[in-house]
Amino acid sequence: MQTVGEIMTTQLITVTKETSVRELANLFTTRRVGSLPVVDADGNLLGIVTETDLVGQDKSLHIPTVVSLFDWVIYLESDKKFEKELKKVTGQSVGDIYSAEVVSVAPGDPVSMAADIMTAQRVNAVPVVEREKLVGIVSRIDLIRTMNS
Repeated sequence: MQTVGEIMTTQLITVTKETSVRELANLFTTRRVGSLPVVDADGNLLGIVTETDLVGQDKSLHIPTVVSLFDWVIYLESDKKFEKELKKVTGQSVGDIYSAEVVSVAPGDPVSMAADIMTAQRVNAVPVVEREKLVGIVSRIDLIRTMNS
């Protein structure tokens, strides 16, 4: 049984929450990657940012539907969701657009676990974490390479 640690990429390109959206776009185009781990100064994984997060800045902003009843304003949709969407659309840094909810694997986990996560979560890469520190990333191409060995 092959482990994630045997196939993961360890030459990592990472960003911080302070990385500008412009720098992020440059990394995506020059490095030809679709997602990047977001780390803190100690190398701890905070989340992941994808091309989809960046492209989302160009989408139309959906204004929530409200009903005015007497002196009350009632949101028919979540105002928190609107605030989050507004922050993403107007974001200037990775911290404004990244996803903090990210599923990761450990180096000792079986390759099949990473494949299951990629399939279930519909993601192209999964960060590899050991004691909260980012140590690698496993992508779909890493999994495909195992088919040749």
